[in-house]
Amino acid sequence: MQPFHPYVHHPLIQQYPFTQQPKQTTASRYMVSMFDPVELLRQPVTFPFSGRTAKNRFLKSAMSERLATFSTFDPCGRGQPTEELVRLYETWAKGDIGIIVTGNIQIKKDHLEATGNTIIDRDLPSDYLQEWTEVARAAKSQGSLVIGQLNHPGRQVSINIQPYPEAPSDVEQPSTGGVLFGRPTPLTRDGIKDIVDRFAYAAFILHRAGFDGVQLHVAHGYLLSQFLATRTNTRTDEYGGSLANRAQILLEIIVAIRHAIQSPSFIISVKLNSQDSIPDGLCIEESIMVAKLLENAGVDFIEVSGGAYEQIIRSPRDKPYTVETREGYFVEYAELLRSHLTLSKVVATGGFQTSQGMADGVSRGAADIIGLARPLTAEPFLVRDILRGEKKKSKGDKFPESPMLRFVASAAQIAEIGNGQDITDFDNAFHVARFIAKMQKEIPAAISEALFS
Repeated sequence: MQPFHPYVHHPLIQQYPFTQQPKQTTASRYMVSMFDPVELLRQPVTFPFSGRTAKNRFLKSAMSERLATFSTFDPCGRGQPTEELVRLYETWAKGDIGIIVTGNIQIKKDHLEATGNTIIDRDLPSDYLQEWTEVARAAKSQGSLVIGQLNHPGRQVSINIQPYPEAPSDVEQPSTGGVLFGRPTPLTRDGIKDIVDRFAYAAFILHRAGFDGVQLHVAHGYLLSQFLATRTNTRTDEYGGSLANRAQILLEIIVAIRHAIQSPSFIISVKLNSQDSIPDGLCIEESIMVAKLLENAGVDFIEVSGGAYEQIIRSPRDKPYTVETREGYFVEYAELLRSHLTLSKVVATGGFQTSQGMADGVSRGAADIIGLARPLTAEPFLVRDILRGEKKKSKGDKFPESPMLRFVASAAQIAEIGNGQDITDFDNAFHVARFIAKMQKEIPAAISEALFS
């Protein structure tokens, strides 16, 4: 029985059968297969609006590093980049990655995705410009472009961090993985303008620090993603209702960043859900329409993702995607999206395991760039090794079927890299068993149940 995949039977995707893709003939596909996939992945990519060029087709996708300072009682003691964060990006830079996207920089000190997030907030006593300059220097030290991902969690912030979250509407986030969330307060028009200004301010600081661009996080159920979905946006003003209205805050942020920075070579990119995979969430058709708005707004690249924290996977049969269907979780959507765009580049991230699978994603016209996340916490130099022809496949793991458990394990590896420690090899069954035992002992019972059930 063919594993379930949400895109395979979607009417829009059925217009483009995967055996007969537009812009790709059998002959051209044959010609690509004659060459080493590394040659294709080694090609530079030039972005259409900024004119900047990435040295190869690899992108290190943003992950939440959680290596910044944090104080429970004093928000002004939060968010400062540390030497561990600098070491982490210095390490990834040595991996010869074309584009490095840093993780989840928050724009408000008391609205965080997690403790240990980096923060750029005009209300903090410092903009941490010196520390961000060090991060940029480290990440760019081997010729990578460095992009800072900016985010606001909206309603998706733990009640332990912020019991009074802000969001488009007062739709409460359900408890997920044992984490509780407060009922959000709808943002006022002035509140929305403040959010727009904060994104622009954070981008301005990163530009001064030497970053090559920013990425707006419009995926995984965070604030900007909440504005796009009718499930979480029930507003009746100019920021609700039609898709154009729901995307208005995103477009205003892009305009504000352009105004604040005044540099045509500064990259603006977006991480966008292909679909939310929840009732009344963003659907494929709407996602494509948003992407076209972003292209018109001068966005250099769109990184394709999907899902939200609210979406709970109860069994392997309920998985929204599977590498058994095809290597690359969102390749089908990326392929469809790319056919609707003429300038903006498309990044497909998630589920890639082999250099051949990565090259196939590019050669068939699905993506311009291949994004990697968790594989680079297990093997920071994976891209370098692939480009040298020393590796053809990323390292696997011996974990049971649990996406959340893999997420926690990857976070542990990030901390190990940042602290200069040996990286735990989760392809070793003994190390996996020891890690699981440690997690079950240390974390609360409710979260343990979500991780291991």
